[in-house]
Amino acid sequence: MPDSAAEAVICGAGIAGVAAAYYLAKGGLKNIVVVEQGDPLSLTSDKSTEAYRNWWPGPDGHMIAFMNRSIELLEAIAQESANRIHLNRRGYLYATADASKIPMLAEAALDTAQKGAGALRVHSQSQSSYQPSPAQGFDPGLEGADLITNLALIRQHFPYLTPGTRAVLHVRRAGWLSAQQLGMYLLEQAREHGVRLVRGEVVGVETMGGAVQSVEVRRDDGSTETLETPIFINAAGPMQKQVGRMLGVELPVFAERHLKMSFSETLGVVPREAPMLIWMDEVELPWSLEERLLLAEDESARWLLQKFPAGVHGRPDGLGDSTTLIVLYNRHTEPAEPTFPIPPDPHYADIALRGLSVMMPGLQRYFEKAPRPWIDGGYYLKTQENRPLIGPLPVRGAYLVGALSGFGVMAACAAGELLAAHVTGTALPGYASAFLLSRYQNPAYQALLQNWGDTAQL
Repeated sequence: MPDSAAEAVICGAGIAGVAAAYYLAKGGLKNIVVVEQGDPLSLTSDKSTEAYRNWWPGPDGHMIAFMNRSIELLEAIAQESANRIHLNRRGYLYATADASKIPMLAEAALDTAQKGAGALRVHSQSQSSYQPSPAQGFDPGLEGADLITNLALIRQHFPYLTPGTRAVLHVRRAGWLSAQQLGMYLLEQAREHGVRLVRGEVVGVETMGGAVQSVEVRRDDGSTETLETPIFINAAGPMQKQVGRMLGVELPVFAERHLKMSFSETLGVVPREAPMLIWMDEVELPWSLEERLLLAEDESARWLLQKFPAGVHGRPDGLGDSTTLIVLYNRHTEPAEPTFPIPPDPHYADIALRGLSVMMPGLQRYFEKAPRPWIDGGYYLKTQENRPLIGPLPVRGAYLVGALSGFGVMAACAAGELLAAHVTGTALPGYASAFLLSRYQNPAYQALLQNWGDTAQL
């Protein structure tokens, strides 16, 4: 097949695009071209917490089954690569200082467990079978979740949390990995199977008789190239909506801006073996009396005294002697038009640090002289209910793997595998129909959307 033709063209070399290429190549396609304007995995794939979990609420167990499969695939890659991707299973720790939330937390956790996430164990006594997660490795024996309501047990295992903590839920089939290493592993393996990476921008998709015929690519030097292909895959990350319009398809997605802050946590407030830490309560940022008076007098800054939403979270990052702490506080939930570079937020580092200090008061020691933070970010592309879009588009030969929101890294392997099954016509898993674009044409599904509930967005 000449260089101007391909069995499939993938738009985007983020984690979804390279995973799609990897699983399509494993599925037997011989000439796959991935088109990427920038460096692979550099637009949004490295801007998340790089974490994973199988703990997903919802009206059904499809997201849990989907993530369980993706974690299986991640573990297989970790095993065959001598854990090049630095996969661990430290878990997610959801914590609250509001005792009135405990019944709701227990009920939601039991529902999630029964839908396939693993057994729920409740620890209400100080004598308990609870076991902490190991700092390294991905022990497959750790499943389900542990709900701890005994205050002495919480203090024993998590002394760095605020003394006001009343309950924690430790989700066990969860942890984090190196998104960059995962992406590079998938890309390297795909290239060994003949996948080609083309630097450029997809500027058009030609169709004939309702089917994909070719893809037009503008190279970095301004020249254009036409790739004849019967298969086009939209894996364009935050630009998926615009790429969809090239096919005349309006995707039901929107973008949210999400930032991430990291700094050198040299005081050791957060143990290096800690799990992912998530605060379930709204917070009022801790200001001194003098600071509060000054903020109250400044009309442009008074908003910093308001209550901020639940969900501030963070984790240690790095191996060996690393002291890095990552903090995310995603308060920008309004739809945004993706623009690059990301617009700065001059208050983000202070808000994120102070927000997480409500959960871990020891971090207040950084208020007076915080180390210089590093801030970056990207856009989460989401559907209304925060579930992905994976499968065929209305144009024959066109497919989508996207709307992976903030879970692209953890979902990439199962998403790539599912996309490949759609393209090659192999057997589909039970959760496949839950992620089709056509689900929005179902009146019953539309009714379900009206009372969806928790979308599991962090």
